[in-house]
Amino acid sequence: MAVRPTVALLGAIALASSAQATAIPSAKISLSVPGTVEIDGLSNIYVDYHSPVDGHFAIHYGSCDMSSSHPSLAFHEVGSTYIGNHHLARRHLDWEDQRPSRFVWVTPKDITVDGCLHAYSDDQWIGSSSPINVATKKAKRAHDISIDLADISDVEGPWFDGVAYLKAKEPSQRFVGKAKAKEIGILGGESILLTVHQLLLDSVGIKNWKIIESTGRVGGRIHTSYLNNTRPDQYQYQEMGPMRFPVNITYAGTDEVIEIQDHKMVFQLADYVNKLNHHDPDLEVNFIQWIESAANDPVDTTKRRPDGTVPGNAEVQANKSLESTPEASAPAATPYAAKVEDWLALNKTNITEMATNVFKAHKKAVDAGYLGWSESNYLRYYLKANVNITDQVDSLADSYDSWLYDDVYFSATQWKTIDKGLSSLPLAITPLVKDRTLFYSVVNRMDWDEDKEKMTVYYRPRNDSWAESKTMEFDYVVNAVPFTRVRLWQIPQYSISLNNAIQRYGYESACKVALLYKTRFWEHMEYPIIGGCGSVNITGIGSICYPSYNINGTGPGVLLGSYEEGAAALATTAFSESDHVAFVQRAMIDVHGEIAKEQYTGIYDRVCWATMPDQGASWAAPDAGQQELYIPAFFQTEMNTVFVGEHTSYTHAWIFSALESATRGTTQLLLDMGLVDEAKQVTEQWMARWISV
Repeated sequence: MAVRPTVALLGAIALASSAQATAIPSAKISLSVPGTVEIDGLSNIYVDYHSPVDGHFAIHYGSCDMSSSHPSLAFHEVGSTYIGNHHLARRHLDWEDQRPSRFVWVTPKDITVDGCLHAYSDDQWIGSSSPINVATKKAKRAHDISIDLADISDVEGPWFDGVAYLKAKEPSQRFVGKAKAKEIGILGGESILLTVHQLLLDSVGIKNWKIIESTGRVGGRIHTSYLNNTRPDQYQYQEMGPMRFPVNITYAGTDEVIEIQDHKMVFQLADYVNKLNHHDPDLEVNFIQWIESAANDPVDTTKRRPDGTVPGNAEVQANKSLESTPEASAPAATPYAAKVEDWLALNKTNITEMATNVFKAHKKAVDAGYLGWSESNYLRYYLKANVNITDQVDSLADSYDSWLYDDVYFSATQWKTIDKGLSSLPLAITPLVKDRTLFYSVVNRMDWDEDKEKMTVYYRPRNDSWAESKTMEFDYVVNAVPFTRVRLWQIPQYSISLNNAIQRYGYESACKVALLYKTRFWEHMEYPIIGGCGSVNITGIGSICYPSYNINGTGPGVLLGSYEEGAAALATTAFSESDHVAFVQRAMIDVHGEIAKEQYTGIYDRVCWATMPDQGASWAAPDAGQQELYIPAFFQTEMNTVFVGEHTSYTHAWIFSALESATRGTTQLLLDMGLVDEAKQVTEQWMARWISV
């Protein structure tokens, strides 16, 4: 028979229960961290409120039995803030009852692997998490999107270190997560904005964004000219901006193929857009082979065939007498040229490193001094060559850094381009962004309100320069506009480095002239030219490029009669349009013979990027030292402004450069907003092996 407890025993039990209730109060909140927490990494902590909490709020990481312990016994403090009904909680207006539901955890390198998160209001415990799963940070690996991406490991010095980025911010700033309701302004409609748009909207659920674009289209420098008002499928076009993408390098005499990894991001983008458009045939982006060099492409030589036309690659290789007679150089210049070549060390090892991981290679380039010296300055001030020798080996006018990543890209033996023109890419992007893009709107000013922490953007209608500016207010601004335009705006007083970058960053310009002919006559001459680009010794012409598409097709065809850059491009920019086109057409007759005169239709397009009102130049070409000095400024979010675009990248002039800058900019923005999990999602989805989060 059960023994009934005595009254004294019942009283003792009641006292014990009361003491236990006092020692372990009921939880007002619960904490959780989805997935695994990485040592020396970033995580989001999610908070569920079971009852109101006001005043000081802190999260600590410690042993899992700390519910009755003082927070000072924890392993470390994650961070603290004020919430709810407290005058210092106004920063949390975005959250319900001023109580944020997500926080940022920057885990230390020496974190104890067995523990729980605990929340305190002042020093009173108010809730905990389940035991946290802590693991060593995994090496980044390429993301498989049904494209043959090689794994990349051992990434030294990640290009953008999100952990270091948040560690450098004030604890209260990096601790507090912001809501997804923030309004984001995206300035400029470069192709990178597809990435920004998709990552911000589709990938992570941010919906309050707006693009302000000065033209009537997205795409920026992507510019396919469809001559004579033809359709893309009539193949009467030429690329007046970017033209192709390097794929890989096959070393002669071997079966060794080195994949050029970074440009595969363009193929990933196209694959993603095609899926979003449900493979609509009118919007499908398809890649075809690009011919970079062909046997009969014209050669830069003073020699001519008997009929006066310019010989091609194969002829000159077979008959060295067709090469130009080399100019005599001073014997003293030869050893200096050899020393520069040894310093640059563009050998198989370095080519492979740059092709495999251009970000890791950049760190080595900085350490070797390539970013700090132009070849000209290296000759003059390091090797102590005189000005005559310097000008013979290089050029006294050379001010660009000496990192040769472009030489690696142009060493590619396989290339791709987009069927029916590169403008197919922004065309496919347009339906995804057009409803939230303010076209024909030219930005002229930005004002920062420190109290409201908002940026006001001023803009005018494109075709009415005298109109009063309209305004839009944003919580954050993603600025993709080239500095050649931004430097003409009224802008806030950013840091010295960032302001100097905007005002001083170097740019290169280029001119292109495309000519329409009655037939693709170059494919049917005695020496047929099938695609590729050749260079001739006619000043002001530069490269001549022959279409890699619709080979041996019937009907009209388009030559890129001139692709000139640098100082020569500035000279040709001064031509009137008609004079420039006439100049190029006469050169085509010199190169190909009278057939070019007979076949010319009089239809053309000419683009000199220095005169394009929305660009002012072709691509960033920073002077030696500028990139090394200014790029850290691009990685800081000042006045809630994130700068993206190929000019903010380590590589320039390529679509890839713009795309990866958007990935970095998006990651940077998300971290500023405290959305660590979304930042991780971005880096995993978009091949961002160089970003550490």
